[in-house]
Amino acid sequence: MSRNAFYDQVDSTLAGIASDGLWKAERTITSSQGGSVEVASAGEVLNFCANNYLGLANHPLLATAAAEAMEQYGYGMASVRFICGTLDLHRKLEADIASFLGTDDSITFAACFDANGGVFEPLLGPEDAIISDSLNHASIIDGVRLCKAKRYRFATRNMADLEAQLRQAQADGARHCLIVTDGVFSMDGYIADLASICELADNFDALVMVDDCHATGIIGPGGKGTPALHGVEDRVDIVTSTLGKALGGGMGGFIAARQNIVDLLRQRARPYLFSNALAPGLLGGGIASLQLVTDGDNLRSRLETNAARFRVAMTDAGFELAGEGHPIIPVMIGDASLATKMADELLGLGVYVTAFSFPVVPVGTARIRTQMNAAHTEDEVDRAIAAFVEAGQSTGVLTR
Repeated sequence: MSRNAFYDQVDSTLAGIASDGLWKAERTITSSQGGSVEVASAGEVLNFCANNYLGLANHPLLATAAAEAMEQYGYGMASVRFICGTLDLHRKLEADIASFLGTDDSITFAACFDANGGVFEPLLGPEDAIISDSLNHASIIDGVRLCKAKRYRFATRNMADLEAQLRQAQADGARHCLIVTDGVFSMDGYIADLASICELADNFDALVMVDDCHATGIIGPGGKGTPALHGVEDRVDIVTSTLGKALGGGMGGFIAARQNIVDLLRQRARPYLFSNALAPGLLGGGIASLQLVTDGDNLRSRLETNAARFRVAMTDAGFELAGEGHPIIPVMIGDASLATKMADELLGLGVYVTAFSFPVVPVGTARIRTQMNAAHTEDEVDRAIAAFVEAGQSTGVLTR
C-alpha cells in the first residue's frame, strides 16, 4: 500500500463514522466545571454529563490547595517516581487513599486507565487466569491484553456464567484466578453484585479486583465504594479508582491493596515506572478532596435526592431509562443519529448532555447518559426534565 493510499483509507474511515451518525463532536467550555457551564456555542447551560458527582471540581478549597502545593513544590516533577519524582505529598496522598478505603497502601498513576493497564502483567503469568465481566471498562480490557494469563469472560452480572468460567479455569489448571469487574458499569448505571462475586470467589479460592471509578466518594457508607456497599471490603483484593471523578475531577488514578501487591507494582508496573509522577497541584488538590469527601455525607444525600427526583419524573414522562441505585441515569434512544439529534436539541434548550453510540456502546443501543450532581438544585433538575420532555416530543423519542 502506498503512503497516499493510507491517508485515503483514514479519510474513508472518518467519512464512514460521520455517515453512520457516530461522529463524536467536542464542545468547548469556557468556564470552570460545575453544575452549569459556559459552552462556547451555546452560552450558560446546565451540565448533566460530567463525572463531577459531588460538585467539587470548582470547589475553592481544592483550587487553593492545588495552588499552595504548586507554590511550594513547583509546576511539575519532570521525572518518574523511582528516579527523583517522589514527593512527601505523593506518599501523603497514597496513605490517605489507603486509610479512606481501609487497605494497607495505595499507588498512584497518571490515570486509572494506566492503573488498569499496569496491574495485571506484574501479578499474573501464563499459568494464571483472569475472569473478566464482559462489559468491563476498556482500560481493563487493554490491561488484560498486556498480560499473558489465560482469559475468560462472563456475561455481565451473571453469576451462573461466572461460576462456569471459574470451573473452566480450574479445569484448565489455572494456578491463580482473578475475577475482575467494574464496581459500577458506567454506560448502564448498574452496580456489580460484589456480594455474590465474593461468595463465588471464596468457593473457588479466587482473587477479586474491582474498578470503582464511578463509585469512590459517592457509593456505600461514607462514600467508600461498592465493596463497602456490599460489606465485602475485606474480601476484595484490589481496588482501582480515580481522582478524576467524584474526588475533585482532576487527574490521577490509583490502586489500593495489600502492602505486598503495592510493593510489587512499584517495582514492575510499567505505566508507573515509565510515566511522570503526578504534578504537585494534583497532589494538593487530591489530598484536600479526600477530606471533603470523608466529611461529605450531606453532598451524597443531595446527590441521591437529585437522582431519585430525575429518575421518577423521567419514567413518568415515558422515557426508557437504564440503571438503578446510581447517579448515572442513561436515557435509552436506540438509534445513534436520533440520540445525537436529541442531545443537540437539549443543548439549544439549555441542557448539556452527550449522546453515546458505537463503539462506546453496542450498535443499536445509543443513549444519552445523564449524570446527576450534588451541585444541582431541585429547580435545575426540574428544568432539565422539562427540556428532555420538549426535546423528546420534537424528535419523536416520546410518542405520548
